[in-house]
Amino acid sequence: MYYPMYGAQIAFRDFLPGRSILGSEWIGLANFIRFFNSPMFERLMINSFVLSIYSLVVGFPIPIILALSLNQLRTGFFKRSVQMISYAPYFISTVVMVGLTLQFLDLRRGPINLLLQALGMDAIHFMGKADMFADIYVWTGVWQNTGFSTIIYLAALSTIDPSLHEAAVVDGANRMQRIWHIDVPGIMPITLTLLILNMGQLLNIGFEKAFLLQNPLNLKTSEVISTYVYKVGLLGGVSNFSYAAAIGLFNAFLGLVLLLAANQLSKKLSDTSLF
Repeated sequence: MYYPMYGAQIAFRDFLPGRSILGSEWIGLANFIRFFNSPMFERLMINSFVLSIYSLVVGFPIPIILALSLNQLRTGFFKRSVQMISYAPYFISTVVMVGLTLQFLDLRRGPINLLLQALGMDAIHFMGKADMFADIYVWTGVWQNTGFSTIIYLAALSTIDPSLHEAAVVDGANRMQRIWHIDVPGIMPITLTLLILNMGQLLNIGFEKAFLLQNPLNLKTSEVISTYVYKVGLLGGVSNFSYAAAIGLFNAFLGLVLLLAANQLSKKLSDTSLF
């Protein structure tokens, strides 16, 4: 895991395939300066932050709410059905999920647009509107990942001592009070740990999904760091390998800074931290 980091120095060299890494000219921060001065820098940073923060704000609390709700249900057909329906999308590959999304949102044959037209409204070109890309990206991600994330919180809830709930019932606490004062504090350590890890991955927008949902009409808001690195490094010719490596290294450095900041903040506000 550590040996491949040797290749990170490509970002500081004028590297070309066929040369050795150490045999390539050292150019220091030239590739980073080129990226910072690029007209794409501002757009990439804004798009990446918007998608990341939007995904975190929406996608992080929903599994917690679902887990707390399922934990209140007794074992039965309804609970098993909800669990199966919410878990199943996680096992669908990204390519298939994007294909389903494009079919559902199709301008002419998509079920959503057919329903809108049946209600007397105009069809919407969802994938052709740049301002709708973030909503499509984030909410399809919520649909796909919520069920699996819920498993973690359900496991944490299962470790809470049932006698706490029994004592609370004797004291007259209602269901919402027991959830707020027993269940929520019980899963708080795992919640903070996952939040710290998510902060470290804040700018690591999934390449496959963003790239597959891209088209010339929504490129203004769908171009993120990972897709740009692919286009510059692999499609832009061998002369851009070092430039693409510099962009990727910069993205990783920002992730490290966010991870350390979130961990330090969590350590100050609570007793939970990664290190």
